[in-house]
Amino acid sequence: MITRRQFIQKSALLTGSLVAGQSLGDSLAPALSNAAQVEPNDATLISSDVKFAAADSAGIAAYLTRPKGEGAHPAVIVIHAWSGIDDHTRDVGRRLAIAGYVALVPDLLSREGGRSSFSSREAAIAAGRKLDDETITRDLTGAVNYLKGQNFVRANRVGVTGFCWGGGKALMFTTRSKDIAASVIYYGENPRDLDDVKNITAPVLGHYGGDDERITSGVPQLEAAMKKHGKTFEYKVYPGAPHSFNSDDNPRSYREEAAKEAWNKTLEFFRKHLQS
Repeated sequence: MITRRQFIQKSALLTGSLVAGQSLGDSLAPALSNAAQVEPNDATLISSDVKFAAADSAGIAAYLTRPKGEGAHPAVIVIHAWSGIDDHTRDVGRRLAIAGYVALVPDLLSREGGRSSFSSREAAIAAGRKLDDETITRDLTGAVNYLKGQNFVRANRVGVTGFCWGGGKALMFTTRSKDIAASVIYYGENPRDLDDVKNITAPVLGHYGGDDERITSGVPQLEAAMKKHGKTFEYKVYPGAPHSFNSDDNPRSYREEAAKEAWNKTLEFFRKHLQS
């Protein structure tokens, strides 16, 4: 996979015109951005669909991907956006697996039949809105327990990350689980009760878009609550970046520079807190 800039440069050499190269790149933008960064059948990984039991024994479907070979690795739970698990979320899981983690991507719409049972993105979003935090906590607790029971996982090194709706749920779960060793939030909403951050036992990293006013406007209050309760919280606001700037499957919101910087910071953060 090459970047849009690299594609335009190569196209300009072929067409003899930078403008023509850019036009060709724009015409193919959806196809380019939909390409997986890590192929589903990558030979260095073991990837498959799995099922685990939530804390109340409900069956939850998930995608599991990890490095091939012996030995135990840290794990990261990846929480999808409010439209449900998709190829992009699975790809994020594989990016983590390539970096040396066991990644578990739960389908949090499993209790409603699973993401694949909905005919449209809008229908999946409507179903997701019905989910309450207590149910999601039971499902994610089951995800943690599942990972801790695998011999290829370092049971005391489980992190969580999430995007959009999933970013908010990742932060919510971090306030409720002492098993989380590191938490990375991508443009997620604050907990309904900011004082819930007093229960956090893990360091938290946040990524926010400068043009994402609805979410980013709440970051100062989150920072104040974290400081009040003595929690480790670092974050960056990326100038000019909209909501979902990491979504390279959406040409309208994707911002390559911000996404790459945020991902590098994410890997550095997980390396510091999960690899030691």
